[in-house]
Amino acid sequence: MCSRTNPRSSRTGRPRSTEADAAILEATRAALVELGWSKLTMGDVAGRAGVAKTTLYRRWGNKSELVVDAVAVLFDELELPDLGSLRADVEHVVLQFAALLERPETKTALMAVVAESTRDEPLRRRIRASIVDRQKRLVLEGRMRAQRRGELPADRDLPAVGATDDLIFDVIAGAVVHRALVSAEPVDGPWVARLSALLVGGLGSVATAGTPNA
Repeated sequence: MCSRTNPRSSRTGRPRSTEADAAILEATRAALVELGWSKLTMGDVAGRAGVAKTTLYRRWGNKSELVVDAVAVLFDELELPDLGSLRADVEHVVLQFAALLERPETKTALMAVVAESTRDEPLRRRIRASIVDRQKRLVLEGRMRAQRRGELPADRDLPAVGATDDLIFDVIAGAVVHRALVSAEPVDGPWVARLSALLVGGLGSVATAGTPNA
């Protein structure tokens, strides 16, 4: 699990309460599911979490920042256990990601902040920093593990490696989000097997990938 750094945590004053933060973020997700983005207010979240509204504003400047952090902690739950092969590792994390997107609080929060960010550049930057950049750790971890196994060659061109990691993340995240949230199709074992075969083996391997770990 990667550590979180909140850009507002450097403020002076009384130390932040981890328990209060957790209660606020949980209340935010519950309010989003019940009320939706347009009706969600900082006051409603404060009431659900049992804290003063001023407490929220000391931590988050507006509801956009609050909702991004509320969904970011859910993505921090994603893990990449060593299952013995790159393909198995990819399939596992994709299925985890899909299960996370099925949760009403994740789906509602993610769709809301992405839509809002189309006209809010600071919010777009916060999404990149709090969700996208933090979860690229999974690509780095998977690539390094595959290199230790001998499944991938050692790095030679470090700038190119970084660009490739970005591309891998974009391909996986984009494919899963599009299928789950845009096309509303199942991200199931056979589909995940074909996706991982495409990533690991190229187009020629997709036709034979009917089941996970095939």
